[in-house]
Amino acid sequence: MDNKMFCFQCQETAGCVGCTSFGVCGKSPELAKIQDLLIYVTKGLSNVTTTLREEGKSVSKEVNNYITLNLFTTITNANFDDEIFYKRVAETLAIKNKLVAEVSDQSKLHSAALWNADTKEEFDKKAITVGVLATENEDVRSLRELITYGLKGLSAYVKHANELGHDNEEVNAFMQKALAKTLDDSLTADELVALTLETGKVGVDGMALLDTANTSSYGNPEITKVNIGVGNKPGILISGHDLKDLEQLLEQTKGTGVDVYTHSEMLPAHYYPEFKKYDNFVGNYGNAWWKQKEEFESFNGPILMTTNCIVPPKDTYKNRLFTTGTSGMTGCTHIEKDENGKKDFSAIIEMAKSCPAPTQIEEGEIIGGFAHNQVLALADQVVEAVKTGAIKKFFVMAGCDGRQKSRSYYTDFAAALPKDTVILTAGCAKYKYNKLELGDINGIPRVLDAGQCNDSYSLALIALKLQEVFGLEDINELPIAFNIAWYEQKAVIVLLSLLHLGVKNIHLGPTLPAFLSPNVVKVLVDNFGIGGITNVEDDMKMFLQ
Repeated sequence: MDNKMFCFQCQETAGCVGCTSFGVCGKSPELAKIQDLLIYVTKGLSNVTTTLREEGKSVSKEVNNYITLNLFTTITNANFDDEIFYKRVAETLAIKNKLVAEVSDQSKLHSAALWNADTKEEFDKKAITVGVLATENEDVRSLRELITYGLKGLSAYVKHANELGHDNEEVNAFMQKALAKTLDDSLTADELVALTLETGKVGVDGMALLDTANTSSYGNPEITKVNIGVGNKPGILISGHDLKDLEQLLEQTKGTGVDVYTHSEMLPAHYYPEFKKYDNFVGNYGNAWWKQKEEFESFNGPILMTTNCIVPPKDTYKNRLFTTGTSGMTGCTHIEKDENGKKDFSAIIEMAKSCPAPTQIEEGEIIGGFAHNQVLALADQVVEAVKTGAIKKFFVMAGCDGRQKSRSYYTDFAAALPKDTVILTAGCAKYKYNKLELGDINGIPRVLDAGQCNDSYSLALIALKLQEVFGLEDINELPIAFNIAWYEQKAVIVLLSLLHLGVKNIHLGPTLPAFLSPNVVKVLVDNFGIGGITNVEDDMKMFLQ
């Protein structure tokens, strides 16, 4: 196949088949290839670390965190800086080469663990041979990619927890073992299916790790009304998911006369008690990530991207776009942390002081903060509403938003839901309906926002608690339906985690993943009832029957 590249890890991949000339996300063929190589050498390094553990030797925290960082950096819309990936490939090879010398039985090492190179030319030559299509068997390829994308999603949870000083050796060891196994040609499809489900199991552990890190650092999210208008002071807009970055930015902007606004997936930061002490933390600006070209333009001040999701910027505001952490964009200033973990945001703050206040694009408030601790505090009220019939059904509509017009389905679906139903959400999918006037049921809002896609753990805990309260043997006996929108790899690990928890009949849209082969889809349909979406009217009948 004479492709310039091949990538099908996101929902918007070209023709729901694969991007072969240029990424829909904005990824160039050159960037796609060097990202493929980074994943390949990271798998090789993981083969080495897994072998070391099997020989009773330890792997350092620094190596664990580096592997996690490599995975997270390749998530869709995270980093568009080619040089960063060349640097990471070289660094990964250096780490791997040092560890290879510690392996007693070299016969256990895959060729990916033994490959080495020094120059960009050698990197480019190898990159052509190690992409997705290097696995010829369609079903094996599908399962390997499903596992790899699940691990990329899991890496996001682990990376954020790492930034807050939390780690889990068992999660790290599994991630590396699973990566190494995607190199193993002796594994059967059945063994890869089992590894896929195990990835979901460890995904739950990763979500729990991050939940503990977030809540122990910033308190349990609480019901909060968030302003979506603007003030008259200059502002900094912070997007992405990293709460540690937000904390440092808020500390450094205290008393400067500069306001801080959240954007997209940073919105749920307003729900944490610890952030409410900052007077200049004033609201949320804009909508989901994909509208940033228009909204970053009108914000007028500097923007800090902390993780994905970044869209290649327009020249008109590119000089105001800063990146940090896993995010990156050629031509934009990247801010690194020092040896103590501190980031210096003074350049952003100084720029903000010289910028006009944001242009108002909407006004009002939206409500959120319904993570598991808050919902469980309302458990008696929720249970009573279910028992009396005031609430007939819950709809989990978590996941991602995206550019495709077909995603208006989720707005229409939410608007069409009967008034005795409640939406449980997390992730940027909420922007399709969190500003609709859907009302409440006996004081319970009909949209319960648990937070970021990283907070999907809350939705699982809420379902498990309801199962316990109602004394049900099977979680699928609950009056809960799952109509989930997906876009990138964090949605993949959420899906795998739900499958591990035994949830069935999940509907996924707006399309099923292109990386699922027909045979793998059949396995998911036959064993878990996975389905797609059609249209609002027919799907509503199906869900409510």
